[in-house]
Amino acid sequence: MARSRRLRKKLRVDEFQELGFDVRWTFPESVEEDTIDSAVDEFIEQVIEARKLGFHGGGHYSWQGLIATQSLGKCTEEDRQAVEAYWKGKAEDVEVSVLYDLWYDEA
Repeated sequence: MARSRRLRKKLRVDEFQELGFDVRWTFPESVEEDTIDSAVDEFIEQVIEARKLGFHGGGHYSWQGLIATQSLGKCTEEDRQAVEAYWKGKAEDVEVSVLYDLWYDEA
């Protein structure tokens, strides 16, 4: 028996599944705080907001967080690649996880 639309939405499955990914990056301790602030602000503006994503996390020299869509939806492989591409060359030890189900999987 097929699940109703209401139940699929409540369970966050099928068309209501939400995909996201984790990200981590580190700035060298020699980098000034103003430079870090500018890089993170630019990241939020040029990648997160531009792609209608949300970043839930933080840090100081070492940052980590979760990337998801701003509304119900699925991040894409292109979103993952955009996040990784932004931090390559701006930070050290950039790690971007695979896409995973935000409700049922662990990265």
